[in-house]
Amino acid sequence: MSLDSSRPDVLVQERSAPGSFHTTESLPVPRRRSYWREALSRTFGGVDMTVPDEVYSGTIRTAPLGRLQAVTVDGDCLSALRTRRLITQGSKDYVVVKLLDKGVARLEQDGREAVVGPGDIFVYDMARPLRLNLPQSFRTKSLVVPRDVLGLSESDMTHVTASPLGPDTPLGGLLSPFLAGLVDGAGTYSPHISERMAHNVVDLLGVLAGEVLGRSTADTPGGNRALLLRIQEFIDRHLADPDLTPQAIARAHRISLRYLHKLFESEDATVGRWIQRRRLEECRRDLACCAHGATIAAVAHRWGFSSAAHFSRAFRATYGMAPREWRDTQGLAP
Repeated sequence: MSLDSSRPDVLVQERSAPGSFHTTESLPVPRRRSYWREALSRTFGGVDMTVPDEVYSGTIRTAPLGRLQAVTVDGDCLSALRTRRLITQGSKDYVVVKLLDKGVARLEQDGREAVVGPGDIFVYDMARPLRLNLPQSFRTKSLVVPRDVLGLSESDMTHVTASPLGPDTPLGGLLSPFLAGLVDGAGTYSPHISERMAHNVVDLLGVLAGEVLGRSTADTPGGNRALLLRIQEFIDRHLADPDLTPQAIARAHRISLRYLHKLFESEDATVGRWIQRRRLEECRRDLACCAHGATIAAVAHRWGFSSAAHFSRAFRATYGMAPREWRDTQGLAP
């Protein structure tokens, strides 16, 4: 497999670019080491990579998620060093939020050294020197986030880096599966849902930063917000299921129905209304582009409405016109 010959940080800079896949599997053993070092550097920017003399396996998958980039890396072991010289030469406008899915790691940044284990989430900033060592076979799932969307001050960022959040903490237990699911699903969502999820990720990173900075604890609004965003992402992934109900959602997240409804009090909508709103938004979008010439009933069914009549009534109540009228205004009447 050949690599793009553009600049090393192309995957970070060009957020709208489609995902990529790099693997050493089909390469002769003598070529794997140089290929793997180059693939890693192109994915994460200007970093000095040290890898074993003999690379047995390595895979990198990237996919866009709004303005963010989702990256999964499987490999034997590696050591990455970002120096001030490399910072001045390449891109430095992004932060990496990483979940260690398998293996162990040691991270050094901003005067701190952290030992990271499976399920831990940690953050590092590409604007400052760092060292990351993964001494054994590993799997990481990362989100590459532009600095300008985080809204953190420089002082706050220096306290968030190299401060891992473990899966045994209340917030870490919520964020680890959420982050893993986002990275795994990136590239499969519609552009609209990808943008919504990217916004949710930014909110979650704010919660994570608050936890690290001591601004939230297990049962604070920050923890509730993280759970709410995780539930909303779950709803988006299951909109097409007509059996998506508040009861099913509460059961899937092991919380009471009463607690679920309490979480949605801040959204100015009940859980059922939220589900209907999201379904109507997706139906409205599909009707505007008239995907594959689908009928109105088919579009309604695609997004979880079991009754076309109920869909039409809900659509009119929300948007002030019938679904057919909306489609006609888009110049796509059959």
